[in-house]
Amino acid sequence: MAKIVAIANQKGGVGKTTTAINLAASFAALEYKTLLVDADPQANSTSGLGLDPKVKDNSIYECMINGVKAVDAIKKSTVDYLDILPAHIDLVGAEFDLTELENREEKMRNTLEEVKNDYDFIFIDCSPSLGLITVNALTAADSVLIPIQCEYFALEGLGKLLKTIQLIQKRLNTALEIEGMLLTMYDLRIRLSNQVVEEVNKNFPNMVFKTIIPRNVKLSESPSFGMPVITYDAESKGATAYLNLAKEIIERNKVKA
Repeated sequence: MAKIVAIANQKGGVGKTTTAINLAASFAALEYKTLLVDADPQANSTSGLGLDPKVKDNSIYECMINGVKAVDAIKKSTVDYLDILPAHIDLVGAEFDLTELENREEKMRNTLEEVKNDYDFIFIDCSPSLGLITVNALTAADSVLIPIQCEYFALEGLGKLLKTIQLIQKRLNTALEIEGMLLTMYDLRIRLSNQVVEEVNKNFPNMVFKTIIPRNVKLSESPSFGMPVITYDAESKGATAYLNLAKEIIERNKVKA
């Protein structure tokens, strides 16, 4: 049965989608059956794996709102062992559509329940907000991974996200855990990057991954070619970092188990 990890931060531009695509691809490279769920209306995970989000087809929206089965919406990616449940621009309207439904916070959990046994890991790329779609993702997840960029204002909004996680733990998903905090966009040459690393580790001891994701040109370029960095340039620092992160998560989960 799959472990479901939501990748969430309501602050945009923190490397959330980059992490979702490349972490999922790294697990696939290690031959774990992996599903990436694009729960962001911008559909960048969908296009980042080479699919066209403008093509009208079954997506996470149809699964959550119209009750379409996940197996009828999941697509194969170009990476072995990696499938995607794509997003579509219609997902923007899901926030409104969900408000009229019963058990509105449970829709994504119900969708993924059907395919949980087909995968080893399921990663959810959340939208940069704390709206109903993100609440659905956190309700469906076993754990949440929080990307934090190594820049000024890095910790801004983190308190609000942690409060939301606590609320969900109390009311909707008592088993939800924090998988860890991931420092992204690290630049060794910038003193501020090092200060942020220190501050996050000081404020959240034992919650921060040892692996740090560097700023990397190949990481920025690969989505425009519709492929994860491990396919685009397996030797790059970005590809190595995400592979190391995947191994660190596997190791952590072995210890927990």
